[in-house]
Amino acid sequence: MTLTPSPTTSAAPTTTTLVHPPRTGRTEWWRHAVIYQVYPRSFADGDGDGIGDLPGVTSRLDHLARLGVDAIWLSPFYRSPQHDAGYDVADYRDVDPLFGTLEDFDAMLARAHGLGIRVIVDLVPNHTSADHEWFQAALAAAPESPERARYIFRDGTGPGGSQPPNNWTSVFGGAAWTRVTEPDGTAGQWYLHLFDTSQPDLDWRNPEVRTEFEAVLRFWLDRGVDGFRVDVAHGMVKEDGLPDWDGTSSMIDGAHEGIAGSEDGSTGAGNAGPMWDQEGVHDIYRAWHTVLAEYDGDRALVAEAWVEPLSRLARYVRPDEMHQAFNFSFLTTLWRAPDLRTVVNASLVASDEVGAPTTWVLSNHDVVRHASRLGLEVPGSKPNGIGAADPQPDEALGLRRARAATLLMLALPGSAYLYQGEELGLPEHTTLDDEERQDPAWWRSGYTERGRDGCRVPLPWASGEPGLGFSASGRTWLSQPDSFSRYALDTQRGVAGSTYEVYRSALRLRREFRLGTGSLAWVDGLPSSAESSVLAFVNRDVLVVTNFGPDLLRLPADLQLLHASQDLPLADDDAVLVPADTTVWARLT
Repeated sequence: MTLTPSPTTSAAPTTTTLVHPPRTGRTEWWRHAVIYQVYPRSFADGDGDGIGDLPGVTSRLDHLARLGVDAIWLSPFYRSPQHDAGYDVADYRDVDPLFGTLEDFDAMLARAHGLGIRVIVDLVPNHTSADHEWFQAALAAAPESPERARYIFRDGTGPGGSQPPNNWTSVFGGAAWTRVTEPDGTAGQWYLHLFDTSQPDLDWRNPEVRTEFEAVLRFWLDRGVDGFRVDVAHGMVKEDGLPDWDGTSSMIDGAHEGIAGSEDGSTGAGNAGPMWDQEGVHDIYRAWHTVLAEYDGDRALVAEAWVEPLSRLARYVRPDEMHQAFNFSFLTTLWRAPDLRTVVNASLVASDEVGAPTTWVLSNHDVVRHASRLGLEVPGSKPNGIGAADPQPDEALGLRRARAATLLMLALPGSAYLYQGEELGLPEHTTLDDEERQDPAWWRSGYTERGRDGCRVPLPWASGEPGLGFSASGRTWLSQPDSFSRYALDTQRGVAGSTYEVYRSALRLRREFRLGTGSLAWVDGLPSSAESSVLAFVNRDVLVVTNFGPDLLRLPADLQLLHASQDLPLADDDAVLVPADTTVWARLT
């Protein structure tokens, strides 16, 4: 089919002043790596119990090598009662039997390294499990004891100390304090838990806590891991005096229905309050940086910090602190060209100020998959889970936009993270039976926020097998929707235009054209009618254009088309035509 768009939709690739220069000289791997998040319980099951495990991960590493990622990040696999999917750690130096053994971990690590894939492991330092030996010792000890000093225990207020020490709320809903029964059977002190009651917060002003976690770092570094993703990196230190705060710490704070990005890139996704982003966290990371520097191989620290504005987030990746920080402002920006231009611009400026890479991300285990978020009525908005009774995303439109968003992200200079299954185009499981839900946010919110289970459903590997190839037994710890069969890897591998092949080609070209260490200059010269619907920039000698629609966009005929998120229509003069919700990469000649 030959289409001729209106001349008003044409664009010339003239650029503005360079926003971000290319990186020259020695470049550490984490500055440009594409890192794939493995959520072990949902990646692949090696023993048939319906729950993914480390042998399952090892069995599928060839897939990640073929895909072309540089590293993997493993969500927690440590010993845990699993009240919050392993983010309640009972032993930081052992593997939970649910996932295998330390020997299984070593085998997985060796296989990954043999394939040229680095391995980052999750570290959960804000809190432990209530089953951790330290917390059990604290419960058995007296108030003001050294055992309790490792955590945040306080006397209550009101008659007989019957009220919590302050009015803080849990991220998962409800109060952030729980009262303990003392060894003599009396009602006693309260302990802080910013998350579930089974996750007591550690007191990071205690030198014993700091010493212990530096030893934990060395335990895994000695085994050969390449770095750590640090959970709740902005929450480990609380404001002195633990003052009352009238805001909330709920997971739904980041949800928004049409917030426009501000000039500094803020989208409303940052956590606020006296429990977040305190100055003391930076002392911790300077000490950890020193520990990692003792080891060769450019080991990396990655901050999960919901912090805004971006200039404040950049403080976590100053030269003597961490190496990467997830860009959640980018993740929560709506599907609008001006907003995305603002957040990309502000991100690069802020990161460049401290000499760090910007770390782009669109999905992870804590948010609705971007293939579904972008199919909502407000594309890119961030609900805390989607249930069968909620407004449903447009699955086809969401996937189309997701592919375009991913090609936009992978063309940006810096590092990038992919969440398992997004290379297959997986949507959220939006009709999961509420009886199956295991996220503590579901019940702690009074069954009003469905939480994160919908993005954690086991992956489909083979369309015709039980459990879609996730487990030899066909068992899956969460049920897979019927739609997953058409997303299975075996239906996409080698199929031109499939989401899997779009990702593979993007990763290959990203490496070939050195986009991760590249530059960014915005393209101007667009007609005024296109300014709010087109995002265009140049990275090295690659032109990247995303059309947010609705009109076709014509690019000059002398461009060499490299890649596109969708099949493109043909123009009668060999010009490149970009339909709505599509990203193209073209080489400047």
